Amino acid sequence: MKRFFQKTLVIALLFICTHAPTAMADDPLPSWNSGPSKDAIVRFVKSVSAEGSAQFVAPSARIAVFDNDGTLWAEQPMYFQLAFALDRVRTLAPEHPEWKDRQPFKAAIEGDLKTVMAGGEHALLELVMATHAGNTVAEFSQAVENWLATARHPKTGRPYTAMVYQPMLELLDYLRANGFKNYIVSGGGIEFMRVFTEDVYGIPPEQVVGSSIKTKFEFRDGKPVLVRLPEIHFIDDKAGKPVGINQHIGRRPIAAFGNSDGDLRMLQWVAAGSGARFCLYVHHTDAEREWAYDRNSSIGGLDKGLDEAGRNGWTIVDMKHDWRRIFPK
Repeated sequence: MKRFFQKTLVIALLFICTHAPTAMADDPLPSWNSGPSKDAIVRFVKSVSAEGSAQFVAPSARIAVFDNDGTLWAEQPMYFQLAFALDRVRTLAPEHPEWKDRQPFKAAIEGDLKTVMAGGEHALLELVMATHAGNTVAEFSQAVENWLATARHPKTGRPYTAMVYQPMLELLDYLRANGFKNYIVSGGGIEFMRVFTEDVYGIPPEQVVGSSIKTKFEFRDGKPVLVRLPEIHFIDDKAGKPVGINQHIGRRPIAAFGNSDGDLRMLQWVAAGSGARFCLYVHHTDAEREWAYDRNSSIGGLDKGLDEAGRNGWTIVDMKHDWRRIFPK
């Protein structure tokens, strides 16, 4: 009898050891807690990718679009591209002695973010034009790459590229594994994002849609280059997002993911298409592990979008309750 129980125990242990990893591997979203949000994602993906399903969508039309700031990576206490611009002002300041007495450059050099922000969109645009233009596309990309290699987030001390959301990385992988083509559609600078999106998200540069400044072709030292000009070309935010999708992608996506009112028009555009549709808002509710903000936030404000998501049955991810983990380990 003793040998029988020992044999039974060994068999049970072998079953656990051989089947537990498989069970874990079967969960494509391990950083998502079980609940309505996770269920809605899995249900949608299965419905559009299973041949014979009434909602089946051909792989060529399985396009998903993602906002970046606040959706794929954090955006507090300021947009990360703004942090780059402020650091760039300090780097370039020795070449521009006039900046020390001129706002918003004076405030940027002194680290006075309150004064910078008080200048509104005009001040921010002036900083961006001064720090993002005048160089070649290659020179700008190198400056962004150098900054990302050394800059650290002021609250967490992490590299900015480690401030990405682990659950969203899993979602990107899950969609790819089921025949989706993922695009970033963000108000951030297109050439700023293209430096890191492939390494961080697995999204290549040609699948990034963003705001841009004008460029021109010219020769420098006998070599052809593209030079970035201090003029706005396109703002990929709010109503600009559907326009950017049409210009760069040429197909209406079937899934859209955002976190703010700046993404509302994109989600509305996607939802208005025929056939299976999926729209999701990331709601920042976790003040302990990240930040809690929505309707009254000056960064990533979610007000009208929150109401519309509720009316239309879009998925709202409660970060505090739906995500087992926020950032990668």
